[in-house]
Amino acid sequence: MEKFPFEKEKPEIVIIRESEIDPKLSPKNEEKSIKELINYGIINLNKPQGPTSHQITDYVKKILNIKIAGHSGTLDPNVTGSLIIALGDATRIVHHLLKAGKEYVCLMHLHKEVKEKDIKDTINSFVKKIDQKPPVRSAVKRKKRKREIYYITILEIKDQEVLFKVGCEAGTYIRKLCHDMGQKLKTGAHMVQLIRTRVGTLNDKSWCTLQELKDAYEYYSEGNEKELRKIIQPIETAIEHLPKIWVNDNAVNTLCHGADLAIPGVSKITSNINNKDAVAILTLKDKLICTGIANMNSREIKKSQKGITAKTKKVFMKRNTYKTTKPQG
Repeated sequence: MEKFPFEKEKPEIVIIRESEIDPKLSPKNEEKSIKELINYGIINLNKPQGPTSHQITDYVKKILNIKIAGHSGTLDPNVTGSLIIALGDATRIVHHLLKAGKEYVCLMHLHKEVKEKDIKDTINSFVKKIDQKPPVRSAVKRKKRKREIYYITILEIKDQEVLFKVGCEAGTYIRKLCHDMGQKLKTGAHMVQLIRTRVGTLNDKSWCTLQELKDAYEYYSEGNEKELRKIIQPIETAIEHLPKIWVNDNAVNTLCHGADLAIPGVSKITSNINNKDAVAILTLKDKLICTGIANMNSREIKKSQKGITAKTKKVFMKRNTYKTTKPQG
C-alpha cells in the first residue's frame, strides 16, 4: 500500500464548539489576487537534470521578478523531479515540507546477476526502520541515524537493472539505500537514475517545468493570468499533511499578533493531534493563519475548558486581515 503515515488513517473532524463565519470580521472575498499568489504561494517544479536546486530557485525568482524564494529538500544536480519552491512571504513554510515524506522512482544496477525472487525478497526486507549512514558527499554529519522506509514497489526487473518506487522518511539517501541493498544481496549495486515524484501531498500530477512557468508568466504579463494560477498553488497546499485546528473568527487577529491559541478560540480540530505535533491553525474559511506546536492532544482539547491548545511558532496571515479593533482572546 503506497501511503505515507499520515494517509493510513483519515482523521475525523471533531467539533469543539459550533461557530459561524462572522461577516463583520472576516473578509468578504478571500481569493488571493495573482500578485498575492506570486508573493505567497508555492510551485511544484519538475527539476531538470544538471542545475543545482539553488540555481533552479534563482531561475524561478528571475522568471517571476521576485526577490525571495526558497526550496524544500535539496536535489542533487543529476536528480530530477519534484522540487517545491516557496515564493516571497511563503518561504518559511518549507520547514514543514522538509520533514514531509518523500517518494522516488529509482533505477538500480546490480553488479552481478541474481535470481528475481532473491531481488524481490531483499528489496522488500528494507520496508521498515533502517539504520543509515549518510554518504561521504552529503550536507549532514556522517553518523548512523534511523530512517523509515514506508513502502517499496518493484516496477520492473530486467537482467541486472531494477526499477522501483520507494516512499520514505525525509532525509533518506536513496543512493545509500541502493548500496545497502547490493551489500545484502552480496552482489554490489549502485543508483543509475533517480526521480523524486512526491513531497508530502504534492506529486507529479501538479508538476510544471521552468519553460511552462516562463510561458505562463508571459501570458500573465499580457493580461491572461489563467495559466499562472494553475501553476502557483496557495500556501495551504503545503500544510495538507499536518494535523489542523480551526479557530473562531474573533480569535484570528490575536494569533496574527503572535499569541498562543487558548481553548476558547478553538472551533474544530482533526482527531490525529498528538502533544508536541506541528499543527496548522486555520480560519473557518480554511485559510492558514499560522503554524504551531500542539500543547494538548485531540482528546485533551475536546475535554478541556481552558488552557493553551497550541503555541504559535510562525505567523503567515497579515495582522488585521480580520477586522477587529483590538486583539481578542
